[in-house]
Amino acid sequence: MSLGTKPGLLLFILPCASQQVSAMGERGTSNHSEVTDFILVGFRVRPELYILLFLLFLLVYAMILLGNVGMMTIIMTDPRLNTPMYFFLGNLSFIDLFYSSVIAPKAMINFWSESKSISFAGCVTQVFLFALFIVAEGFLLAAMAYDRFIAICNPLLYSVQMSTRLCIQLVAGSYFCGCISSVLQTGMTFTLSFCASRAINHFYCDDRPLQRISCSDLYFHKIVSFFLCSIIILPTIIVIIVSYMYIVSTVLKIKSTEGRKKAFSTCSSHLGVVGVLYGAIIFMYFIPDRFPELSKVASLCYTLVTPMLNPLIYSLRNKDVREALRKILGKKIFLFNSILTVI
Repeated sequence: MSLGTKPGLLLFILPCASQQVSAMGERGTSNHSEVTDFILVGFRVRPELYILLFLLFLLVYAMILLGNVGMMTIIMTDPRLNTPMYFFLGNLSFIDLFYSSVIAPKAMINFWSESKSISFAGCVTQVFLFALFIVAEGFLLAAMAYDRFIAICNPLLYSVQMSTRLCIQLVAGSYFCGCISSVLQTGMTFTLSFCASRAINHFYCDDRPLQRISCSDLYFHKIVSFFLCSIIILPTIIVIIVSYMYIVSTVLKIKSTEGRKKAFSTCSSHLGVVGVLYGAIIFMYFIPDRFPELSKVASLCYTLVTPMLNPLIYSLRNKDVREALRKILGKKIFLFNSILTVI
């Protein structure tokens, strides 16, 4: 089954997102004319440490760009990787690249900025795009768990059940759920009144820090937020858990040690990504509001650390990706040597 460069077809999401963000920004500005910008407090450290933080963020973001762009390039250029698993993995790299790009550049700019301000429209954009991509990633990880379940538990029917059409539908559905959730969450957040303060005690615009500076009644807002989290997190976690229960049950029935090891190795990378992402998100939302600095550290795990680690986890533990990378590097070295010979 050939999936080719289908991830490119999903870029229709971005124009839709930009239109939604623009509309929300205009409505928000008209409703809260007294608020034209916010101040991102960031990390409460000594000013001389800002250079160190900037360099750290720059290094991590450079690794995110290199790793995720490299992963997408490998998947799209190597015909052996035209399978459902790598189609999902390519979209995972696309999502990681974009939601980290929503956060990291502005955070690095603010390390050098005196005002550390972000416009109202910029804040709306951050909240909207980050919510869109992080929710889409949750649903995509559930789709990847289902893919592994079919591959291990029903290998003879894999090519039939995981058709090109179904793969595209699962990925498009992930982006659609992210878009709907983001519209609701962002619209609800920016109908609040921000008359208490303009200072957001975080390094990016997020729902919880914005709630803290609002002077509106948050009861209804928290009820809807809890409902959205429940219908997003619970179904995806249930799909992942049930899929792996069947996978473990099937693998334990394999008599050969080598067979069991091979089956588990195809799932270990995915489990590692799921553990880091969901662990950081759950930890952050269980941290009481009186520990904002701890919340910032937890946020770093899924905004920057996870997008940096995902390509490493999949490339280091995946023989097909390693071979494809070796093949590409071999061609580049051969081309470079040929040029030197001519010169």
